[in-house]
Amino acid sequence: MAVDRETGNRLVFAVNGERIELSSVDPSTTLLEFLRSQTRFKSVKLGCGEGGCGACVVLLSKYDPVLDQVEDFTASSCLTLLCSVHGFAITTTEGLGNSKDGLHAIHQRLAGFHASQCGFCTPGMCVSLFAALVNAEKTNRPDPSPGFSKLTVSEAEKAIAGNLCRCTGYRSIADACKSFAADVDMEDLGLNSFWRNGESKEVKIKRLPFYDRIREICTFPEFLKKEIRSSMVLDSKRFFWYNPVSLIELQSLLDSLETKDGSLVKLVAGNTGMGYYKEIECNDRYIDLRNISEISSIKTDLTGIEIGATVAISKTIEALKKENKAEFHSNGEMMFKKIADHMEKIASGFIRNTASIGGNLVMAQRKHFPSDIATLLLAVDSMVDIMSGTRREKIMLEEFLERSPMDSKTVLLNVRIPTWESIRNISSDTNSMVLFETYRAAPRPLGNALPYLNAAFMAEVSSCRTSGGIIVYNCQLAFGAYGTKHAIRARRVEEFLAGKTLSVGVLYEAIKLVRATVIPNDGTSPAYRSSLAVGFLFNFFSPLVDNNGETFNGLLDGYMNHLLVEVSKLDQNTLQLDHDKILTFLSSAKQVLELSTEYYPVGEPITKAGAAIQASGEAVYVNDIPSPANCLHGAFIYSTKPLAWVRGIKFQPKPYPDGVVAVVTSEDIPKGGKNTGSKTIFGTEPLFAEELTECAGQRLALVVADTQKRADMAINFAVVDYDLEDLEQPILSVEEAVRRSSFFEVPPFLFPKQVGDISKGMAEADQKILSAEIKLGSQYYFYMETQTALAVPDEDNCMVVYSSSQVPEWTQTVIARCLGIPEHNVRVITRRVGGGFGGKALKAMPVAAACALAAHKLRRPVRMYLDRKTDMIMAGGRHPMKITYSVGFKSNGKITALQLEILINAGCAVDISPIMPHNVLSALKKYDWGALFFDIKVCKTNHSSKSAMRAPGEVQGSFIAEAVIEHVAAALSMEVDSVRSINLHTYSSLNFFYEGIADQPLDYTLPSIWNKLVTSSNLLHRTKMVVEFNRNNKWSKRGISQIPIVHEVTLRPTPGKVSILRDGSIVVEVGGIELGQGLWTKVKQMTAFALSSIQCDRVGDLLDKVRVIQSDTLSLIQGGFTSGSTTSESSCEAVRLCCNILVERLGPLRERLKEQMGSVEWEMLVDQAHLQSVNLSASSLFVPDLNSMKYLNYGAAVSEVEVNLLTGGTTVLQTDIIYDCGQSLNPAVDLGQIEGAFVQGLGFFMLEEYLTDSNGLVVAEGTWTYKIPTLDTIPKKFNVEVLNSGRHQKRVLSSKASGEPPLLLAASVHCATRAAIKEARKQLLFWSGQDGSTTNATIFDLEVPATMPVVKGLCGLESVERYLEWIIGTK
Repeated sequence: MAVDRETGNRLVFAVNGERIELSSVDPSTTLLEFLRSQTRFKSVKLGCGEGGCGACVVLLSKYDPVLDQVEDFTASSCLTLLCSVHGFAITTTEGLGNSKDGLHAIHQRLAGFHASQCGFCTPGMCVSLFAALVNAEKTNRPDPSPGFSKLTVSEAEKAIAGNLCRCTGYRSIADACKSFAADVDMEDLGLNSFWRNGESKEVKIKRLPFYDRIREICTFPEFLKKEIRSSMVLDSKRFFWYNPVSLIELQSLLDSLETKDGSLVKLVAGNTGMGYYKEIECNDRYIDLRNISEISSIKTDLTGIEIGATVAISKTIEALKKENKAEFHSNGEMMFKKIADHMEKIASGFIRNTASIGGNLVMAQRKHFPSDIATLLLAVDSMVDIMSGTRREKIMLEEFLERSPMDSKTVLLNVRIPTWESIRNISSDTNSMVLFETYRAAPRPLGNALPYLNAAFMAEVSSCRTSGGIIVYNCQLAFGAYGTKHAIRARRVEEFLAGKTLSVGVLYEAIKLVRATVIPNDGTSPAYRSSLAVGFLFNFFSPLVDNNGETFNGLLDGYMNHLLVEVSKLDQNTLQLDHDKILTFLSSAKQVLELSTEYYPVGEPITKAGAAIQASGEAVYVNDIPSPANCLHGAFIYSTKPLAWVRGIKFQPKPYPDGVVAVVTSEDIPKGGKNTGSKTIFGTEPLFAEELTECAGQRLALVVADTQKRADMAINFAVVDYDLEDLEQPILSVEEAVRRSSFFEVPPFLFPKQVGDISKGMAEADQKILSAEIKLGSQYYFYMETQTALAVPDEDNCMVVYSSSQVPEWTQTVIARCLGIPEHNVRVITRRVGGGFGGKALKAMPVAAACALAAHKLRRPVRMYLDRKTDMIMAGGRHPMKITYSVGFKSNGKITALQLEILINAGCAVDISPIMPHNVLSALKKYDWGALFFDIKVCKTNHSSKSAMRAPGEVQGSFIAEAVIEHVAAALSMEVDSVRSINLHTYSSLNFFYEGIADQPLDYTLPSIWNKLVTSSNLLHRTKMVVEFNRNNKWSKRGISQIPIVHEVTLRPTPGKVSILRDGSIVVEVGGIELGQGLWTKVKQMTAFALSSIQCDRVGDLLDKVRVIQSDTLSLIQGGFTSGSTTSESSCEAVRLCCNILVERLGPLRERLKEQMGSVEWEMLVDQAHLQSVNLSASSLFVPDLNSMKYLNYGAAVSEVEVNLLTGGTTVLQTDIIYDCGQSLNPAVDLGQIEGAFVQGLGFFMLEEYLTDSNGLVVAEGTWTYKIPTLDTIPKKFNVEVLNSGRHQKRVLSSKASGEPPLLLAASVHCATRAAIKEARKQLLFWSGQDGSTTNATIFDLEVPATMPVVKGLCGLESVERYLEWIIGTK
């Protein structure tokens, strides 16, 4: 029977100090859903719905009335069920402060360190940092200096390690966080708006916004403490949320709920599993296990630790790390600490805080989740306690994992981790010691990424008295997450090693057994994962093998004969894989800027407009706009076939899922309207497939429901009737497109011109490389805000659409065409965009058009916010390419001719693809090729249409150039940098290749940048150090590379409007959209500069009087595209033209007033102008001069990497960049653009795999499978110089673009990785008895992205075996 307890009729909790009381709620409602739909606190953003991005992080605070203590921890509100926060207090970034009542120091510092660009991720960053500050305050560390916290620098960086940002490149965010740390070195903090270089430490501290730790916000309000009663639970009848407090009550519940017809019951603790295993329908009832004392506590005794199944992973880590474990031998303490250290690499802090240890193991057992925890605990003979009905049993974890999946009535109660002493071999030597180590190979070092393979090894060893070698008494070897059902113990390997004295031969045989034991499934990179298993075992045992007086990797020199006399003499860290010893985070960064006051305040590194309100959560994005009355929500049904007739769509099991109001298709387009979803000058793409779907991911229909959740869930029940009758096979490769002549036409005015005489160039060559191939994949935008729009029907057949768009003007055109109404009936409003990178241009149009069509049909507002999976499937992304090249060159490395055949996969619709040939060639021409001949085809395939993505075509073109240079250098056995240098342009050759746009000789700054970077990066010395490092390290190799870029940009016509209001405040409209690139900031600076020429007295700072307002297509027309890196400067020039008009109008009045009064203040002048009917609003359209609308940008980068040969992991040790910004309009904004672009490029070249299945349907569909860079993957040292190259007469105030060109510099990391791999291959050939200098070592294809499996494959999947064979052979 259920226990009688006091129940609450209301769900009660607090949000930012405000009491919330609910009488009923759907138990499947998440905290995120509630906050965004039922409160004014919209700062929590939906970025992924998986707990993988940190945009929705909140602080949860829980009060313990017995201990009178508050526990504070972060959590993903997208996974936290609302009923689970009964009695909790929730804090979002709004609860820290705001612009009206005062901003928190966190908000001020993030803004002041230029750490917010699009701002969509910033609230989550703020809460993550705030939680770290709150919890640091609870430690017993000494009080810090005033203005600082008890936080350490390391903790400050770790605080935001799980939060994703696509804009900034993380360096500035890390600096803002570190500024709170008690142990921070103020000199290490980068560019900010608080102080200037050279100022004293005291001045810097004084100017930093003060952090008052004594008066910090109370996270748990007193009124809620009074309501907390330990026995108070929710009324299960009202909320369908059950809170058993004992196992007996749980058994009763499971029995009773099972009998209810068709109801879905879910057992929950943290609910984080929902982030991985998506629920396609809502559960009806939930059983919250957290209040059952038997499974929610941690017990410790001499034999080990027993952890309740509902204990959070973070609590488990704390328990395992607890100091002063007097009851444990040091071996046991070491083992527990290493398990805890490994657990800190699982997911992110805000997931570990709520994810339970038992939930993780149950997912591993029931659904074969690739669990780290299962592997760790398997290696130490852990046991689990399970309950099925009234039966309880304790079994080994190994048996638990091997059983058939648990049924819904079986519950995991606890897990027991024994101490080493309780499981050691009692017959072993009393002088023996335990070795324990854990391993993990994952795309991100610190976690927030599933591992390719994990392992945990424990061995009891002792030195042999007779031979001096090391005896393995017994060992326990666990491997997991390698593409099979569950983690395993490698029993055959354990049995083989037991009792043996370690030697090279024994280790070699053990490794062969590992290969035969760890056999991943096909399709999971099996060869790579097997090689990881071998590498891990080798890394564990190799330091213990005596190789004639030399240990394998020299890690334990001095411990030859008696390695293991006592524990204290063996540094356990020496057994770690090398990459763990590299600093995990940013260790230093340097920014070099040259400021100019010539056009003040233009040129000042002022804080980005809106950064503070982005941090405080007050900035309004499209999906933050409150839903109008009767608002509906949409979700797309998309095709899963690349080419098929669509015969119909229906839902199963019932005609319309709950909440669905309508399904909108092309048949609902009104008379006179057209089925248009997007358009460019090259053509259109349909809003919905009509009869034939031409790609997987194409829109078929829009489901409209009463909530976004119900709309998203409804599409899971949609069944599309496909028919393949009378259809050819789809075209799913560029080769097939060529075979079937399926191409898009490139207008002649866009197609690039051939350069020079290719026949002559080839004839002049001493050597040639013929028909070499490069393949480049796609890349997803991963803007933090997915595609979104809100359409509201207005009077007189009008439509107001709020769209997160880079092209509101063209969105307006598309909607008007679709609805068959005049464009003046459509108003498209865009205030700000939560990240774009080209993806919010054409790809935003169909989202807005679909909402407008549904709103038109249903006569109700309709909004849509794409879930991350749908967004990734439809986005298209960067253009994949296949390149075939032949190159002729002299023996000194000078290239004489380059011939290219480039096949571009454009997908099924034309989009912007015809510009790609021009863009590719433009960036590729950065070297003097002598002669350049090319054949470029834009292929029409049955993939989703590809679109513009930051530096579209240019990033590929620049990389192709580097690949050719690398190939030539390898063929000649020359240093790559020498080949680069000899092929850099002279001004004459630059003019030849970039005819008409090379500007003046003094504008060609690349040669000076190239030479300056050699010095500033200390390249020559570091190159020698890399050689020395590679000579002394067998299992890590370093590479260093310097590359240049030449990037052409084009100015486009841009409108502007400036109005001066009666009080002297100024309102500005521009065609450009604020995407996070600082466009509004530069426009404000330009407005203040241009109007300052009126020279009023005591005007103060005009900047404070300027407001830039949202884009409105009926207020300012001809807005055009915000793309191509030049919209900021074009918008600035448009505003300057407006201001010049206003100055001209106000000038005569000012002169008259001055004559009369002697002194004229700004407010007086404006007031008089209003009285005298002077027109104080001016509009303009900046149209660039044809002779100066194109120009070249220059930059160079040096990157140094270290590659782990056992895992293929690449660490970027240092990057140095010099980039020419001309005379920067705002150096702080441009610096952020440079760093952010570089890190996005790093993702393209090293991490991001945008994969599809055999039908072309995207399978990388979320944060679990698509890995953008994080704080732990950026360069450890990140130095950027923003070069002020002086005057450029044809530029806007001598400025140059910064948004896209620096992305190309990230190829330096790829090239440095190639250099490191080359050294690894030479070594491998040497071990194999071959000449390491052969072309087999130096000529190879390094794919993009150069992921861990790719790198390891080139370094040798069997490198450990080759090494051991070499050792054996030399003996």
